[in-house]
Amino acid sequence: MIKGFKEFILRGNVIDLAVAVVIGAAFTAIVGALVDGFINPLIGVVFQVGDLSSWVLTVPTLSGGTSTFQIGTIVGSIINFLAVAVIVYFVFVMPMNHFKERQAARAGAGQPEAEPLPTEQELLVQIRDLLQKSPGR
Repeated sequence: MIKGFKEFILRGNVIDLAVAVVIGAAFTAIVGALVDGFINPLIGVVFQVGDLSSWVLTVPTLSGGTSTFQIGTIVGSIINFLAVAVIVYFVFVMPMNHFKERQAARAGAGQPEAEPLPTEQELLVQIRDLLQKSPGR
């Protein structure tokens, strides 16, 4: 039982996942600071609110009170998600895909291309030609 667990941990996927989670958490802090320090004030200038968290919609309720919808928090979360997705794609995914394509091109550069297999029709034509050339006809 312990041997199987050891193989599972040392396989590499678990360690890669753990590293990704730790880096993701640190990266989220950076993007969160970018959103809070730059994007939220920029949107605040456009929508004339000091901060997205102060952008609220107050609606009267049927009982005479009020209900507050925190629109700024929702918009801020969406912007935060999009910022993380864009940065992760352009900083990590796109360069890694480019690197893998280059590695695959280098690996395949030294190997000759295999000839494509003949189609069924081409094989039948070859068989017919060989039969016509045979001396037993």
